Amino acid sequence: MLLREVRLDDVESYVRMLCDPVMMAELGGPLPRDRVEETVRRHVRENRSGAALACLIVSEGDPMTVAGTVSAAERELDGEQLAEIGWAVLPEFQGRGLATGAVRLLLARLRAERPWPSVHAFPGIANVPSNAVCRSTGFTLLGQREIEYAGRLLPANHWRFDLVAPGDAGGGSAQRMTRAH
Repeated sequence: MLLREVRLDDVESYVRMLCDPVMMAELGGPLPRDRVEETVRRHVRENRSGAALACLIVSEGDPMTVAGTVSAAERELDGEQLAEIGWAVLPEFQGRGLATGAVRLLLARLRAERPWPSVHAFPGIANVPSNAVCRSTGFTLLGQREIEYAGRLLPANHWRFDLVAPGDAGGGSAQRMTRAH
C-alpha cells in the first residue's frame, strides 16, 4: 500500500467514494456529483499550500488502483483551530487493514511535516470500523459531540492523537509517496 497525494485527475475516484450511498452512509448519505470536481480542486490546492495533506490509498503493485482516501486538514471547531483526519476505503478493499495502515502512514507524515501538536478524528458513534481504527492507532477518546460534515450535523466520537511527544521538536522533509512497511 502507498499513499499518493491527490491530483486533479482523481475526480472519478472521488466520485466512487463521495457519491456512493454505501460509502457515505455514516456521513449522512452521498454528496451531489456536481460538488466533486471542486472538492478535488480544493484538496489539491490545500496540499500545495500546506493547509492539508490529502492522499489516495493506492496499490504498491499498481498505483492506478485506488483503494480509498486518507487526509488531514486544518479546520475550525467551536472557535478553535485544529487538525482533523479522515479516511474512507472502498467496499472491495475493506477488511484488509488498509484504513489502519493508511492512518498510521499519514500520522507519521504529519509528525514529520506539519507543525500541528495533535490531530483529531470524528467518526460516527455507530461507525464501528472507524472507531476501531482510532483505537488501534493510538488515538485517545475525548467524548461524544455533534460535528458538521457537508452541511449536516452528525453524532460523532471525538478522538485525539498527539503528534508531538514531550521533548520532540518535530519537523522533517516532505515526500510525495509514502510506503507501508
